[in-house]
Amino acid sequence: MSGPRQSSPEATSPTATTFALRAACLEDVTELETLIAISARTLLAPWYSPAQIAAAVGSVFAVDTQLIEDGTYFVVAQGLTMVGCGGWSRRKTLFGAGRGHTSGADKVLDPALDPARVRAFFVHPACARRGVAAALMRHCEQAAADAGFKTMELVATLAGEPLYAASGFAAIEHFEIPLAGALTMPVVRMSKHIATP
Repeated sequence: MSGPRQSSPEATSPTATTFALRAACLEDVTELETLIAISARTLLAPWYSPAQIAAAVGSVFAVDTQLIEDGTYFVVAQGLTMVGCGGWSRRKTLFGAGRGHTSGADKVLDPALDPARVRAFFVHPACARRGVAAALMRHCEQAAADAGFKTMELVATLAGEPLYAASGFAAIEHFEIPLAGALTMPVVRMSKHIATP
């Protein structure tokens, strides 16, 4: 994504190596949605059809504003350019926009019994394989551990499975997410024990 918010996200490809991580805010939502769409359409193309990706963007691949309100969703930026996003959650939902939550519907998990969730990791294609997602994962794992969680769980795309495996996650279930138009998307549920001192 490039420069000021009014600029086209595709106008500039980030090239610098210095990134800053910060908590996402509600004012970021439009820019986050644009980043997620660019990331999904480019980086997931070898694994999913254009129709699958189009059906998933905005629903499966989307911002859950509850995470932003909880302070557990983060942005990685290079200057004014948003190059990555991702977060963790102390709530039950595993993936998706969460826009349909009613008050209290997305229950809070018990750190002593439940795994924290890893949610909605996306990287600008120009910054893929440059440590953005790994930095987000380290930050989220530490924050979840600080909140008392002992394990983490996520739903990975086929493209994301190797990244999460490299971070210590193990596959525990393969399944398909129903999409609009009778399409489905194969994904992998994965889990990891959080290392504690």
